[in-house]
Amino acid sequence: MRILAYRFSAFGDVAMTMPVFREFLEQNPNVEIVMVTRNNFEDLFADLPGVTFKGIDLDDYKGFLGIRKLAKELLVEFKPDYVADLHDVIRSKILDKIYVRKGLKVFKINKGKEEKEELTDVWNLDKVQLKRTVERYADVFREMGFKVELSHQLRPIYKEKSGIGFAPFAQHKGKMLPLEKSFELAKILAEKHTVYFFGGGKNETETLESWEKQIPNTKSLAGKLNLSEELDRIAQLEIMISMDSANMHLASIVGTRCVSIWGSTHPYAGFLGFGQSENDVVQINDLTCRPCSVFGDKECYRGDWACLEEISVQKIIDKI
Repeated sequence: MRILAYRFSAFGDVAMTMPVFREFLEQNPNVEIVMVTRNNFEDLFADLPGVTFKGIDLDDYKGFLGIRKLAKELLVEFKPDYVADLHDVIRSKILDKIYVRKGLKVFKINKGKEEKEELTDVWNLDKVQLKRTVERYADVFREMGFKVELSHQLRPIYKEKSGIGFAPFAQHKGKMLPLEKSFELAKILAEKHTVYFFGGGKNETETLESWEKQIPNTKSLAGKLNLSEELDRIAQLEIMISMDSANMHLASIVGTRCVSIWGSTHPYAGFLGFGQSENDVVQINDLTCRPCSVFGDKECYRGDWACLEEISVQKIIDKI
């Protein structure tokens, strides 16, 4: 039985599929998943038996004709029995329609858009936990008729772990602790632990290298590791500190506990890392406007970013 699955989005969203695939395939060993996503995500699935990785460059498949070309290529190469759309955006909807016309059974994720809109309405005072994204992925396979029960447990790779990882950056301002607080946090932690900085891109690398020079007992790994090496390094850490961003999900993949910091987003939207504990979440609980965003990409409704400015460094240290 072969399932063609696709998700073309951000790194963190794709990383969240990995622990779901792992447990699904352990419970259904006669199944193979072909995962179609961006080229540079291959190492996320490198050690996963039962997963065939198909990396693509989306620029090679632009517009309707490009997607039609992709649909045909995947069909010829893999001849799937079922199709799992784990993304449900315009690009994947077109693929779905093409495959349905060819007689394939297509199952797609229910992203809970309306629930999430209600959750992020600043006037909604009755906020509730929505279904976790990893369970939404698992639901796609359940609809196909497979059994899959997620453990929501971390699986450490190494017995001996040491050091603290710290990833102070996020894609959007609404997810990121002010840098002066992150700097202060690193300084305090480095008094008792070796702190490793994670980040990417020119600006982040420059910032973290300057922190390394200013704070003894720290080391910047930004820009120095490929994805496979980064995963291995995170696996060796005692603990990871991350914003609500990809590094939290990388920690989940390799079984490392993560203290996560949340601003305008909220674990209620379902994006807490697989197997991570709600007790390790750092957030301001008594702001009725939270969450105002699912992805942290909106401007602050109040204008003062209280959800991040009010987080004390001590609150994070207490979790560790």
